[in-house]
Amino acid sequence: MPDTPIRLATRASRLALWQAEHVAALLKQAGLPTEIVPMQTVGDKVLDRSLAKIGAKGVFTEELEESLRLGDTHLAIHSAKDVQSTLPPDLELLAFLEREKTNDVVVSFQENFELTRPGIVLGTSSTRRRALLRRFYPQANLVEMRGNLQTRLRKLEEGQADALVLAYAGVHRMGYNALIRHELPTARFVPPVGQGSIAVECSRFLDDELKNKIKLALDHPDTHRCLLAERAFLRTMEGGCSIPSFALATLTDAGHISLHGGLVSLGGEEYVDTVQTAPAAQAEGLGMAVAERVLGSGGAAIMASIREARG
Repeated sequence: MPDTPIRLATRASRLALWQAEHVAALLKQAGLPTEIVPMQTVGDKVLDRSLAKIGAKGVFTEELEESLRLGDTHLAIHSAKDVQSTLPPDLELLAFLEREKTNDVVVSFQENFELTRPGIVLGTSSTRRRALLRRFYPQANLVEMRGNLQTRLRKLEEGQADALVLAYAGVHRMGYNALIRHELPTARFVPPVGQGSIAVECSRFLDDELKNKIKLALDHPDTHRCLLAERAFLRTMEGGCSIPSFALATLTDAGHISLHGGLVSLGGEEYVDTVQTAPAAQAEGLGMAVAERVLGSGGAAIMASIREARG
């Protein structure tokens, strides 16, 4: 057992604190005491602009990563979908916790809410969700809805939207399952890279023996393999969470990884996707291959048009 507690850097939102407390509980079971250090990131402070406009790279992670560099904390606890595809060379992802259900869900205070009703107003802060909603539910009106889960639910209760489109994992972890009106199928609403998992980041210079103990206590190998494939896809696409790309890796009964990845235009008119399978040991190569197939099948043109539209 270390002489001093392992310090966990986390965002200060209720969901992020829940994630850090979950990590702390697992470390405690392994005999490793912890201390949680809440912080505010740029993404938490700037709520009057979309993520695409404030620059999504590291928007929810930069302050936590700086605390690792300074030695103020030992681990940074993230939602895996918030972690940029390429890390600085002095940092590494040590563990991925077992994944929650990956679906997007529709949350509303209206018990009989229907997605197909004309003129509905849906709130979301996700570029991917907006693009997919425009494709599959073009009759819906979309409004930007940023802030933590409780802030978004307050805005929903105030009538700023009829429903919110969110990740199941966060809604479930915060105990709001009763508000879920629709669970969107992952075959259509393919989630972003990492959705549903908690990522644990550390400095590459952290003591190796301590790293091994932490990884043994926290890492879920099957989830880790799947996220290696998804993150390789995102890295090859050269897109962050401001680009409407998506990828979901799952393990087959034969122990292989099946990866469904793709890209949709901002307006939802153009859509490119593919599914490929490979042995789990080739996870990163699979992610690269799927991205290259998407880019070569029209994805590169979609990416170019998105970047041109944003200047």
